[in-house]
Amino acid sequence: MTKGSNARRERRRRTREIEIDPDSLSKVFVEHYYSTFDTNRSGLANLYQDSSMLTFEGQKIQGSQNIVAKLTSLPFQQCKHIITTVDCQPSGPAGGMLVFVSGNLQLAGEQHALRFSQMFHLMPTPQGSFYVYNDIFRLNYA
Repeated sequence: MTKGSNARRERRRRTREIEIDPDSLSKVFVEHYYSTFDTNRSGLANLYQDSSMLTFEGQKIQGSQNIVAKLTSLPFQQCKHIITTVDCQPSGPAGGMLVFVSGNLQLAGEQHALRFSQMFHLMPTPQGSFYVYNDIFRLNYA
């Protein structure tokens, strides 16, 4: 083995570790999800599948199209999510991941932010990425 091939192998190994590290993956997912939600909610469609389910303030919605229809029909157009915590755990032998998020939701024109919690159950795809299998969202009232 040459020094160059050992270095390449080590880079590939480190890349795989980053790809499967739940903490790193959950942070990347959360940044992508809320950035997309805040700027282009319809862009969230590719994160869900027909088997996906969203429970939004107690209302259950199934399927990517229905979930995006719900999210794009919310009574506000502009918002900003400010994330406070992200916790994650590996979930099951299929390589899933539970991601729990808490934070504040600042609506345009509103003085006070709303506190929220959201839980995602991410499942791997055959292509090596993840999709949202379950999504539960709740506003947290004091």
